[in-house]
Amino acid sequence: MEARATAKHLRMSPQKARLVVNLIRGCRVEDALGILRFTKKRATRDIEKVLRSAVANAEQKSESLDVDDLVVKEIYVNDGARAKRIRPAPMGRAYRYQRRLSHVTVVVEAPERAR
Repeated sequence: MEARATAKHLRMSPQKARLVVNLIRGCRVEDALGILRFTKKRATRDIEKVLRSAVANAEQKSESLDVDDLVVKEIYVNDGARAKRIRPAPMGRAYRYQRRLSHVTVVVEAPERAR
């Protein structure tokens, strides 16, 4: 049984978010939350929120589910739309730059127990 949660249009670079996501891929949810709690990156706050949402979705799907057994099966960050901005430049010109946005997807699953 697996559950999914997605956060879209997060105001952070996908490259910076992937640094945090790579730390928790394949971990148990309890361990992943501990890693996120003590990692000093801005992206951890949003990624933790999505992870907790995926756990809540899993609980909602199955009432007999033990949350302690959940594992982060998939977690990935994709590029979102880019916000174009303009910065003033010398002699009345303007430099254009882009603010990158990202989409974070988390899939958690409960491993099947041997009977």
